[in-house]
This record gives sequence, C-alpha cells and structure tokens, in this order.
Amino acid sequence: MRQAVPAVTRAATVTRRAAGRLADGLETALGLLAAVILMAMLALVMAGVCLRYVFHTGVIGMEDLGIWLNIGLISAGLPLTFSGPLSMRFDGLAKRLSGRASGMLRVVADGVSVVAGLILLVGGIGASLGLGGMSPTLGLPEWVRFTFPAFGGLGLLALLCLRRLERSAGWPLLLALIFGGVVYGAVGRLAIDAGLPASLPLVVAASLGLLAGAPLAHVFLASSYIAIAFGALQTEQAIIVNSVAGMSKFLLLAIPFFLLAGAFLKLSGAAGKLVTFAASLVGHYRGGLAQTTLLTGVLFSGASGSSVANAAFSASTFHPELVRHGYPPARAGALVAASSVLDNVIPPSIAFLILATATNLPVGALLVGGLFAGLLMAAFLAVAIRFAMAAASGGPPASATMRKRAGIAALPAFGLGLIVVFGIRLGIVTTTEAAALAAMYALILAVLSRRSGGSLVAAFRQSAAEAAAIGLLIGAAAPVAFLLAVDDIAGVVSQAAMMLGGGAVAVLLLANAILLLAGLVMDIGAAILLFGPVLLPVAISAGIDPIRFGVILVVNLMIGGLTPPVGMLVFVVGGVTGLSPETLFRAMRPFLLAHVAALFVLSVLAVVF
Repeated sequence: MRQAVPAVTRAATVTRRAAGRLADGLETALGLLAAVILMAMLALVMAGVCLRYVFHTGVIGMEDLGIWLNIGLISAGLPLTFSGPLSMRFDGLAKRLSGRASGMLRVVADGVSVVAGLILLVGGIGASLGLGGMSPTLGLPEWVRFTFPAFGGLGLLALLCLRRLERSAGWPLLLALIFGGVVYGAVGRLAIDAGLPASLPLVVAASLGLLAGAPLAHVFLASSYIAIAFGALQTEQAIIVNSVAGMSKFLLLAIPFFLLAGAFLKLSGAAGKLVTFAASLVGHYRGGLAQTTLLTGVLFSGASGSSVANAAFSASTFHPELVRHGYPPARAGALVAASSVLDNVIPPSIAFLILATATNLPVGALLVGGLFAGLLMAAFLAVAIRFAMAAASGGPPASATMRKRAGIAALPAFGLGLIVVFGIRLGIVTTTEAAALAAMYALILAVLSRRSGGSLVAAFRQSAAEAAAIGLLIGAAAPVAFLLAVDDIAGVVSQAAMMLGGGAVAVLLLANAILLLAGLVMDIGAAILLFGPVLLPVAISAGIDPIRFGVILVVNLMIGGLTPPVGMLVFVVGGVTGLSPETLFRAMRPFLLAHVAALFVLSVLAVVF
C-alpha cells in the first residue's frame, strides 16, 4: 500500500501533463486556423476593393464568401474563449466564496459551458441535416456553414475536459458533465406551463449562470435553450439558425479588421509616437502626465476601436510612469480605465458597429455622433483630472520645434483614422472596406518597421481570438433577442414610459435608468444587442432622433465598463497593473462623475434639439 500512493501520484501527474500538452496543442492549432482564416478574409476584402475601385468590376459571391469565412473564424476561435478575459465571466462571487461553495459554483459554470457546447454540437448537426438548398452566389450547399458551429462546440467540450484534467479536477469535471448532460437532456423532455412569458425563465437562468461565473456567450445559449421547456417558440436547431443568422452580416467583418489595425499600429511603434505627440501638447499642464494619458486615449481611439485594447495598452505604458511620477497607484489605474472608455465612442468604434448590426442604423452617422460625444467626454475628464490630480505638477513645456517633430512622427498613425472616418462618412468605401484598408495600412507600417513574421502572425492570432469572442457573443445574443421580441418587451418598456408621461424626457429617464442598471452586470456588446432593438423603437415613438439615442445608449453602457461588479475595463487594468478591482472602483469616483455629467449633457441636447 505504501508503494501504491507514489504510483497513483505519478499517474495523476502524467495525466495532468498529457492533458495540458493536448490542450496547448489544440489551442495552438485553433489559433493558427483562426489566424489563417482572418488572413484570407483580409485578402478577400482587399481584392474586392481593388476590383471595385481600380478595375470597376466585381465578383459575384465575394460578400457571401466573406460572411462564411467569418462564421468559420468565429467557430474556430470559439473554444479559445473558454478561459481568460475573452470568456467575459463574472467570477467575483466564486472568488469571494471558499471551499465547497466555490467549487460547486465552478461545477455549475462548467455545466453551463457543457450545455452550450452540446447545443452547438448537436444543434449544429441537426440544423445542417435539416437544411436544403444551395447558396445562389457560392454554389455550395447551405448546410455547410451550419456545420461550423458544430465543430466549434466539439472543440469547446474537448478543451473544457482537457483543462480540467490538467488541474486534477477529475471529480468536478465529472459532476459538470453530469449536470450539463442532465439539463440538456431534460429540456427536450419537459413542458412546464408556468403561465409566464418564456423570457422570464430565460432571464432567471441567465442570471444564475452569470452568478456562477459561466462565460457570457455560453450563458446566452444555455438560457435560450432552457426557455424551450417553458414554452419558448423556438427549437434547438432554431437557436443555431438564429445564432448563425446573427453572425451572417458583412458589416461584422469590420470588427476583426479594426482589431487587427490596432494590433499592427501598436506593433509598428506608431502608437508610441502618438504618446510622444500627446505629451508635447499637454504634458506641461498641472497633472500633465495624466492629461497626456487622456489625450493619447483620444488619439489612439482613431486606431483601435476597442476599449479593452486601449486599456491594456495604456495600463502597460502609462501606469508605471504615472506611479513613478508620484501619482497614487489606484488613482492612476482608475484614470487609465476611464480614458479607455473613449475608444468605443470615438470612431472607429466596435460598439457602434454592433449597434448598427442590431438596429440597422447608418454607421457613418453614428460615428459622427460618437466623435462629438467622445470629445465632450474627454473635456469633462480633463476637468476631473485637474481637480482629482491637482497636486501633480507637469513637466517642462515642449518647444515648437519638438511639437512639430512629434506631430510629423505621429502622422502615419493619424492616417489610419483619416481612412476610416472620412472614407465611411464621405461614402467612398463601406465600413467593412474601410476597416480592411485600415488593417492593411497598419500592416504595411508594421512591415516597414521590420517586425518579425512571428510577431505579425501573433497579431493575426490575437485579433482573430478577440473577434471570435465578440462574434460568438453577437450570435448567442440573437436567440435571446428573438424571445424578447416575441414577448414584446419593447411594448412593456413603452407602457412604463407612458406611465411617466410618454414624452422624450420620460423615455430618456427610463432608458438611462435601464441602461445604467444593465451596465452594472452586463458586457457592453451583449447589452447593445439586447436593449438596442428594444429601446430604439420606444425612443423614436417619443420623437427622439435615433442617431442621438444610439450615441446615448453606447455612452451609457460604456460607463458600465467602469462600475462594479462586472466593470470589464477595471478588471483589464487590474490584471495588467496588479491592483485589486475593489481599489480601482473606489478610486474611479471623480472620473465616473465626469462621464455621468457628459451623459447628462448628451441627454439634454437630445431633448432640446
């Protein structure tokens, strides 16, 4: 018996290492596959741009092929979103609990992922078998694209098992598989008549999944499926069809391209030149380094379009310097997070792309409205910095020659923003084409800076994984939005607004209250997809300009990235700097007040004009 224990221990160690190697190999293979697909997407759209503007022709089916490739990218990168920041988990409750209670929450969270994986796998196969017909432009069977989510679901289940075995979590894994399997099997056999709208059990199931710490997209899929047992008017195959339909928009190709442009801009060193230029303009003012951080956030907004990307960039670039110059670490981290909000407001903005996808609002008009809103928010933040960091003195003022040199060095980075904003607004190119041109432009800058091929591939891989997480969230939210529409949640909100008077002021008060509450617990992308289609018709019926309301919606929800308990931007900054989220949330107050004040001004302008 004494010799059996070391043998068991060795066997467990071998199992853990083998599972870890297999998981790493699977993630590497999927990441490379997603990167290759993204390369193909960029080449395809750039070829379309050349054919359209140089040769004044085109090829039938290029847009549909791009959409199919995007679904393939999302499916290939889907398993990569199981862990890390891309999973968009709210695991604060699990971290606060200890022992058996925390372990049970993790079992439930993994069980939710098991249900989501089974829906994608079995539902994807069922949808592909039940569909007929051919794509009129590609000449391929329509069922082909519905097999992509099935492969993604299989990869998700495989990676979940391997990662848990790597941590010696055999029993918790078994319990999660049993729990997820029982829930999945029971839904197809139960018919519960609770006399309530199916969206209510959906919301309850989603809330429980979020509290357990399951990935947000998995929660949406699982809760949509659970609602079937309560009379929801959709089937498992319909969930997959709705999800794929939610991903099947050419506009969504702009998301990975904008992410790619930001990655290449940073890789080329052009982003660092933006920092130098910003410092030459405002670095000498009181709180000069803090003002430089803010201005760089404004300038970098025209490159990345992603608040998460800018939060990570600024946290690694500015936070150490702010602390070294005497700024309190928590206040410096809070400033970085508050400034990164601007990336999803100032164009190009992925948030506005998602909103345009969900509501069919014109992207160009939204980006112009976002530019005004972003500059207004930056002005309020500058005032907050002056009061909150009044003790910090600025550096010596830059000479006119230094500013000129810094401005010239930063011109390549500004060129990217001009391509996007003016290209879209003037109608020269579509949003997706502008994003592809921006990505290619930034890629050329990275190549000219003599970056290695490995670093370029890594940028493709990271951008593809981030795009897959966003795309999966968009697809998973589609069946949820369908059920909310069936249950006429927009009508409920409209009736509540009528009780408050029914005018523009009442609608804005109610909408801002709903969005601020939603921002406390939801990712911005998910909240846009769920509340955009619900609230926009109510706002239009009250006489509010839809573009202005769309801008207010995005600004409102971006504030949620700074508020507990889910504040994604705070968690990103905390992860990079090592500061606890609780500390950052406390230090956020003056900057949060500035953003709320900007939101108030935007709301007043929407009513007055």
